[in-house]
Amino acid sequence: MEYKTLLDEALEAWDYTRAGVVAELENMPADKMDFSPAPGARTVTELVLHIVASGQVMAGELSNPVGDFTRQGYPEHIREHAGLLPESASRDGLAELLRSTGEEGLHRIRDAGELAMLQHIRRFDGKLGTRLAWMNHGIAHEEHHRGQLAHWARAMGVVPALTKRIHGS
Repeated sequence: MEYKTLLDEALEAWDYTRAGVVAELENMPADKMDFSPAPGARTVTELVLHIVASGQVMAGELSNPVGDFTRQGYPEHIREHAGLLPESASRDGLAELLRSTGEEGLHRIRDAGELAMLQHIRRFDGKLGTRLAWMNHGIAHEEHHRGQLAHWARAMGVVPALTKRIHGS
């Protein structure tokens, strides 16, 4: 693929990351959505719903011409941008939710346009940064959680999806 803009490249990176999260989720046993690696840690379902909500907040606020991550608390951002998410779902239902919200987020940011993504937004820490840089932060956040899912797969005795892909199995 030849990139025409920085935004195209960033959107492809998010799409790749989201596809990787979906692959790790679909690689897990369907009956392990309530798995948690330790007391107090999120379950697989809770982690996936957090990824969905965070992606929706990112796309919603970055595509909002007057977006500002400090204008309200994180729970209020989730309610505004992600709405009511299910408390539980099947593995396949969670995978579909990741796909559909990922596509929606990509469209929202693409429709806002590259010029908008080069403008400043107030980050959660109160500092200003470009929307494109903050999008990269969101992608890194999602990759962090992708790594958690891969680690949890290992804890279940499952070879992570990315490892299988690398080794061609």
